[in-house]
Amino acid sequence: MTEFAYLIPLLQLLSFVMIIFFLRWKEKVSSGLAVTMSVAAWVMSVWVLIETICKYIGAHGAHVEPFEITYYLTVFPKINLEIGILVDALTAMMLLVVSTIGACVQIYSLGYMRGDKYFSRFFAYLSLFLFSMFGLVLANNFFMIFIFWELVGLTSYLLIGFYFEKKSASDAGKKAFITNRIGDLGFIIGLLLIGTYAGTFNYREVFDAVSGGVFPPEVLVVAAIGLFCGAIGKSAQFPLHVWLPDAMEGPTPVSALIHAATMVVAGVYLVARGMDIFVGSADAAFVVAAIGLITSFMAATIALTQNDIKRVLAYSTVSQLGYMIMALGLYGYDTANGIHSPGYYAGTFHLMTHAFFKGLLFLAAGSVIHAVHTNDIREMGGLLKKMPKTGWTFLVASASISGVPLTAGFFSKDEIVAAAAHHPVFYFFTLLIAFMTAFYMWRLCFMTFFGKPRDAEKFDHAHESPATMTGPLVFLGVLAVIGGWVGIPGMTGFSEFVFHGEPYHTHVDWVNILIASSVGLGGIYLAWLMYLKKAISADKIAQTFRPLYLMSLNKWWFDELYDIVFIRPILTLGRFLWTFDARVIDGLVNGVAWFTLFWAEMKQLFDTYVIDGAVNGSGWLVSNLGQALRYLQTGRVQFYTLFIVLMIIVLATFRMLPTGTWLLWTLTFLCAALLLGLIGRRTVTNTAHTESEKQA
Repeated sequence: MTEFAYLIPLLQLLSFVMIIFFLRWKEKVSSGLAVTMSVAAWVMSVWVLIETICKYIGAHGAHVEPFEITYYLTVFPKINLEIGILVDALTAMMLLVVSTIGACVQIYSLGYMRGDKYFSRFFAYLSLFLFSMFGLVLANNFFMIFIFWELVGLTSYLLIGFYFEKKSASDAGKKAFITNRIGDLGFIIGLLLIGTYAGTFNYREVFDAVSGGVFPPEVLVVAAIGLFCGAIGKSAQFPLHVWLPDAMEGPTPVSALIHAATMVVAGVYLVARGMDIFVGSADAAFVVAAIGLITSFMAATIALTQNDIKRVLAYSTVSQLGYMIMALGLYGYDTANGIHSPGYYAGTFHLMTHAFFKGLLFLAAGSVIHAVHTNDIREMGGLLKKMPKTGWTFLVASASISGVPLTAGFFSKDEIVAAAAHHPVFYFFTLLIAFMTAFYMWRLCFMTFFGKPRDAEKFDHAHESPATMTGPLVFLGVLAVIGGWVGIPGMTGFSEFVFHGEPYHTHVDWVNILIASSVGLGGIYLAWLMYLKKAISADKIAQTFRPLYLMSLNKWWFDELYDIVFIRPILTLGRFLWTFDARVIDGLVNGVAWFTLFWAEMKQLFDTYVIDGAVNGSGWLVSNLGQALRYLQTGRVQFYTLFIVLMIIVLATFRMLPTGTWLLWTLTFLCAALLLGLIGRRTVTNTAHTESEKQA
């Protein structure tokens, strides 16, 4: 089956194309096709995982070459572009995670999205997202992973803003898209440096170039941090974490699929996949670890006071992602300095277990919201009686994320604590974060499922969700417990095939287990005292530490800070440029156009009334003078003699008069001429009458 792994994403692409172009109006058929393809992908992923494990076992712990297929798109003198798939232990584990959560979400959505007017479109988007994630996981080079990386960003934008008619949802989609593009800018810089120095984007060839010293140290640091910038955006790490809580505007299945178990772990997967680059640069690896710790601590403190059930889980996700990033960074830093570290094992192991219990938490939260029609946990309470399947599975997932012994989270979280053991600062904050995680998760449990109902109407309306929703909850609940058992020391399981025969833990570290478990159980106990037994007043604590409480409640004021530092200046600059364009640029263009039209109008008026007027006026004057003077030609000798005598008198008089009166006399001359013309006209007319009478 491994050689046919490329069919896993293609099945999802087929589902998307069929629904969008042919089955959009047939809801049952479109949803059935999407679910079938996702289940088929899960079966194939499990098969690939089993083959990968068997291949390792058959090699008796020796190194096993991964399965790889490569096709060259084009070959340039200094760089090659290719597409292909790579199936190794990390790929097999990620395929299992993505396909398991994807199939559960698809089945869950049958009940959750029932009656939605965009039902078919939702399943089409889910299929496209799964195609993108599977393609990202199977890629064998950084060029191909970037293509699917951006496609994942597009589909997440479509799903976050699924209810685009609602402004908050459309704004959340844009916020997620823009924030991720900022991180991707660094990703592109890292890729360009890798391609320039390695001459290829193929993982194996790039890693060989790193180990061979092809990259100058300072270039390798920049390239590694550039790759990590992409992970900062996609995995919602500080300071680009602000998009993930707002992304809860999408339907709850989207939150479970994208923001709990698949898309957000793409950044963790990228760091794990490119670990050889970080191992080659201790400085870059330490930056990764520091950012992961800051993110995890910050998000955990914010989750302590949030009252939106999905928002608590969102910040919990950010915190757990920071855990994974920190562990991977510590592995790279320690390995670069010759220290044997379980950080890689811890980070990838927690990635898998987190997918199970966090996907369950989001789906169970969706079941609660579906029943009570509110996200506010202050309006809930006592729901365990009304929704037993949802409630108990939620409690199981909460126990797992809190590190209760023998749950999946217990094994992976303890490995992260062990990874930080060599670094006192990291170790202290890792334990503190574990304590806060247990506290805020069980605060959420006690306020939602225990105690008396705080809103009787919503409580009376609450009911258990249909089987299509509770079935995936039970399945994920089982995985939230047993999913971490593969990490039991001595088992031929997770560690032995992910690390290609290099297990890290072969004995039980009882001291680490005791400390980590005590911290988690202590957080649960404090939440029980405050929110169930009411022995400690949460309101008094909030009042006593009011500045810290407000800081947590307002999410460290990051949104307000970004609004002041970035958003408002950018909007102000945008408005200024728009005004400058409208008033100055457009004003200049429009002014020139107006002046041109005005000048043309003036020229037209001048031509019409002055030039044409002068020409036409001259013609009119000549014509009318001619009409008047032509009557001087009467043909009678007596009239001509009278005219000659009169003109002689006028000219003689004109010469004797002063020069200044010539104008007066000229007018007199013209008047006399006109008078004679009239006399001549009368004479001509009388002559014509006489002739006509004679003829008659």
